[in-house]
Amino acid sequence: MSHCERFGITEEQLRALVAEGLSAGGDWCDLYFEDTSYHDLLLRDGVVGSGGYHVDFGCGVRVLKGEKTGYAYAESTDFASLRAAARAAGSIANAAIAAPLRGSPGLKTSDCVGPLPLPSAAGPSLLRSRGRLRFSDPTAASTPHAMASFYSELTPWEDAEVAGFVPFLQRIEGGIRARDSRVLKVVAVLSYSVSDILMYNSLGELTADHRPLGSLSVQVIFRQGNRTENNTVSRSLRMGAEMISDAVLEDLVSRAVAGMDARFEARRPKGGQMSVVMGAGASGILLHEAMGHAFEADFNRKGQSIFSDKMGKQICRPGINILDDGTLPASRGALNVDDEGVPGQKTYMVTDGRLTSYLHDRISAAWYGVAPTGNGRRESFRYNPIPRMRATYMESGPDGTREDLIASVRKGIYVDQFANGQVKIGEGDFTFFVKSGFLIEKGRLTMPIKDINIIGNGPQALADIQGVAGDLKIDEGTWTCGKEQSAAVSCGIPSVLIGRLTVGGE
Repeated sequence: MSHCERFGITEEQLRALVAEGLSAGGDWCDLYFEDTSYHDLLLRDGVVGSGGYHVDFGCGVRVLKGEKTGYAYAESTDFASLRAAARAAGSIANAAIAAPLRGSPGLKTSDCVGPLPLPSAAGPSLLRSRGRLRFSDPTAASTPHAMASFYSELTPWEDAEVAGFVPFLQRIEGGIRARDSRVLKVVAVLSYSVSDILMYNSLGELTADHRPLGSLSVQVIFRQGNRTENNTVSRSLRMGAEMISDAVLEDLVSRAVAGMDARFEARRPKGGQMSVVMGAGASGILLHEAMGHAFEADFNRKGQSIFSDKMGKQICRPGINILDDGTLPASRGALNVDDEGVPGQKTYMVTDGRLTSYLHDRISAAWYGVAPTGNGRRESFRYNPIPRMRATYMESGPDGTREDLIASVRKGIYVDQFANGQVKIGEGDFTFFVKSGFLIEKGRLTMPIKDINIIGNGPQALADIQGVAGDLKIDEGTWTCGKEQSAAVSCGIPSVLIGRLTVGGE
């Protein structure tokens, strides 16, 4: 079945819908069709006692006019509903009905009486004359996109038997309990989704994508005497049911019980300013939050980012490269094509220590007069696209191994797992909670530590990087970014030594 057939739409109707969206005087129109099915299974106390299934189906229509964006959606793809959504989006963009709807951007059709889709006002989008989007005749023949495929789907999720996943979840619990007698409770969740996407715009570009995504998450509670500790591990990949394998099971089981002796021994250290070595892999979440968001072009074109005036400038030592990548095979952050129909690609934000690119959707790319970087993303057809990260990481460096970095520190801490954090985009200030790590004394890991915060400033932390090891690791956990909308992302980093950060301890 073709994507047009899936949504019951013809190419002639696509052109007609774009023309309808532009009929009130809009400059640009695009359509985003989505058919996503979600499944999940939950194991608790050795029993898979709950599961879920639902479908998200519909189409979003975006119209741009100068500095205004109009957005509306329909939860049906019959032509009458789509035409009403296109007309509403065009009216919003042309300010005919923008003001009355500013307070209700997120309501669904079901929140209203009647069958019409409810439009949503996305607010101003600072298009300038130098960066106006260029359009062609909306009645022009469609141009299908040829694109690479970064997803693996040897066994489609749709062809797998859901009941067959139950023994796999039970084997995960059994493996964890067999390796540590302190296990009190295991909760394991398997979730997977399959999305079929169709996009068309007023340039006549017709794009389709089929996106599988599987995720496994395991939470374990341990008890030793009167103390409890917990650990959560996960794995998420853009692939089919072939990810349900013995290799993935072994990875989750071994990581679930790893380091628990140190967790029970860990104490809170004295705080203060000190050197911090960040472990490879999951520490990349600090890179994502404290720096990656500040490189997103919407924050910069609005002057809200600390990096708004630093394009082309040296922001960290030479040799450091930071990028956002949609081309990592099977990565949770991989995208064959973004949610504006721009092919997936690799974008260097920092090259040899200099800021060389922001992360662009079509709007910001037009504003800056550059090509879009494939970072226009949305949570679903109910949302307009905005610049978002994909897989954000720092490349390996020349400074040896993790052990070499630790050996160079007289007093500091080593951290390898972060929990929640907060970042101020405008100032660049951040704080992160550290789940586990070790004190570094005279170049050696000594006391296990916990319950501390790391506090710093993004630009200053970049400038204070003193060492980058050659052990880049992309973390394959279930990372989800929550910038206005939820989006699946990945992150990674090699072991990195930052000369000075504030550690909140005793």
